[in-house]
Amino acid sequence: MNFGSDNAAGIAPEILAAISRANEGAALAYGDDAWTRRVETQLADIFEHQLAVFLVSSGTAANALALAHLTEPWGAVLCHQEAHIATDECGAPEFYGGGIKLVGLPGEAGKIAPAALQRALGARSWGGPHHVSPSVLSLSQATEVGTIYRPDEVRELAGIAHARGMSVHVDGARLGNALARLNASPAQATWMAGVDVLSFGATKGGALAAEAVIFFDPECAADMPQRRKRGGHLISK
Repeated sequence: MNFGSDNAAGIAPEILAAISRANEGAALAYGDDAWTRRVETQLADIFEHQLAVFLVSSGTAANALALAHLTEPWGAVLCHQEAHIATDECGAPEFYGGGIKLVGLPGEAGKIAPAALQRALGARSWGGPHHVSPSVLSLSQATEVGTIYRPDEVRELAGIAHARGMSVHVDGARLGNALARLNASPAQATWMAGVDVLSFGATKGGALAAEAVIFFDPECAADMPQRRKRGGHLISK
């Protein structure tokens, strides 16, 4: 076994077999094919909610495009200081977001505590012509050190963020791992707990270049098709 990265493992045989079956015949391009429609329908069933789904090929693309969509260029994304978006995405959220600011918060074992979020929101000037505005709270589930947020913890943090008019984003590159540990449903761990947008990862779970940006309120996804295309992540085949 290789514990260096969950990206080091191969693709699940069942997924390779499914890709082979999908390769037979012709299909419409740019996500207008029946397979993409099936994925969107199945994700809606899994999350027990109407969704807007945008497939991309990497977790960095999912995070960066989601945050750019949720944040004005003069907005701030509050995240853990060790979050993947802050340490391992080469400035992609800032690039796609036109210069958005990531504000890293401290927290034990990779998690943000409600008190830390409250302090961050109250300890500095926000908004106006001189300061960025707090726009998004981004949580990693599971975190970069393997810890997880319980649904009640997500709900408390989301409540604080929503009270300030912020959106709540979850980097769910390892959401499947978190769900297995929580023994919770995807719905309970996300939109039922106050999550607005999810970067849902499958690559680390054995898929091939399969990630999705999921909006739990489809009306909030206006212009996301153009943003994905402009960013070079509308896959043609």
